[in-house]
Amino acid sequence: MENIEDRYSRHAMLTEVGEAGQRKIENTKFLVLGAGGLGSPACLYLASAGVGKLTIVDNDTVDLTNLQRQIIHNESRLGIPKALSAQISTRSLNSSIEIEGLVMRPDRKALESLVESHDVVLDCTDNTDSRYLLNEVCRALRKPLVTAGAVRFDGQLTVFDFRKAQSPCYACVFPNHEGKDEKASSKGVFAPLVGTLGCMQAAEALKIAGNFGKPLVGKLLIVDLLSMTFSELKYGPSDECPLCGKKEK
Repeated sequence: MENIEDRYSRHAMLTEVGEAGQRKIENTKFLVLGAGGLGSPACLYLASAGVGKLTIVDNDTVDLTNLQRQIIHNESRLGIPKALSAQISTRSLNSSIEIEGLVMRPDRKALESLVESHDVVLDCTDNTDSRYLLNEVCRALRKPLVTAGAVRFDGQLTVFDFRKAQSPCYACVFPNHEGKDEKASSKGVFAPLVGTLGCMQAAEALKIAGNFGKPLVGKLLIVDLLSMTFSELKYGPSDECPLCGKKEK
């Protein structure tokens, strides 16, 4: 690991971060599920920040249609697993940190093992089944989860800090979404939208790791790049949530 005075000096200069915050980042293990549009910028900024460990999980391969927005990949890597392509890119950006690319779509048992061995989790997936499962696992293991979603020109971002016992969860905010996936492959997506949200995911994850700022806990940030507007909704645990709701007596 490089000396904090050189490579990461611009973070250390920030009063809110300082050397103490940067050292916390360097000692934090991050798990990123998805190396696509959201995962690309998130992984690059986490690697550049000098995180303790970065694990990137994806079971897909790089396709030509991905290159419009998935900036961690390039033409020379068409056909290879996205997790390995992302590993190559992040290592070329910062060879001093521990980076692992896993080509898999983890089942519950594998996901539990991965989440348990990391400190902060980023949901950069593109389907609700994976999101609900990751939400349940992070909630059970009390690991903070940074999640975002994007389609067309619209997206949203929020943080679930499951270290706090009364934290709401993904199912509180997005109930009954089974079978209602909206993907870039069928709806289209504006490339800078996922870039914007992926960068924001990295920012929220670093804030959690470095213990500075105010992460988007209990707040859903809604982004509309067509009109370049940002709005915020507050939320809490839902009585109707199967995980957080009040059980009938």
